[in-house]
Amino acid sequence: MSTDTASAPVFRYAAVTFDCADPAELSRFYGEMFGLPVAYASDDFVFLGGKDGAPGLGFNRLADYRRPTWPDPAQEKQAHIEVGVDDLDRAERRLLEMGATKPEAQPQPDRWRVLLDPAGHPFCITTLV
Repeated sequence: MSTDTASAPVFRYAAVTFDCADPAELSRFYGEMFGLPVAYASDDFVFLGGKDGAPGLGFNRLADYRRPTWPDPAQEKQAHIEVGVDDLDRAERRLLEMGATKPEAQPQPDRWRVLLDPAGHPFCITTLV
């Protein structure tokens, strides 16, 4: 392992991109959740945030996109994000109003809630500690 940091590249988190059938719809959901503006949009890709070097979220159209079927392993979730909230019940209600859905399977509902975004990606809301 090299200890020469003078030539080491700098890495910085820039974005996470979600595959989906409809980038405009999914970016609307996450943009409203996080208060992120659209920084770039085309028919097949939308990017939220990312101003002044801040990380953002991308949404990429995938022609044969198949929704995750969590908790059924037929089409695994592949990845999910954790969202910190100050009130689980209020946050859940608001996200359901925005288009999220709540699967029956809830591993630890007093600690966190699993919701699905409009494209079926699972994400968790958890109380900030």
